[in-house]
Amino acid sequence: MPKSKVRRKAAYIPPSDVLPSAASRARAKSPSPTWYAVVMIALMVVGLIYIVLYYIVGTDIGFMASLGAWNFLVGFGLMVAGLIMSMRWR
Repeated sequence: MPKSKVRRKAAYIPPSDVLPSAASRARAKSPSPTWYAVVMIALMVVGLIYIVLYYIVGTDIGFMASLGAWNFLVGFGLMVAGLIMSMRWR
């Protein structure tokens, strides 16, 4: 049986008048600075270390003992701040 011819479609090129501002906004965003990624990762790691530290020696450290269960809010708050930063990272 003979092989059929393959039809090639032309590449789609959107018209220039369709959403020109969206294309220019996408090109205008530059990559995040190096310190942004460092702070983002540091927040997540410090939050994790804070919660682990609370589990291990929370009763021996004065301010941690007085905070009680609010220590979880502090630790998870730091980690959530790092995660929110990760959504804005380019």
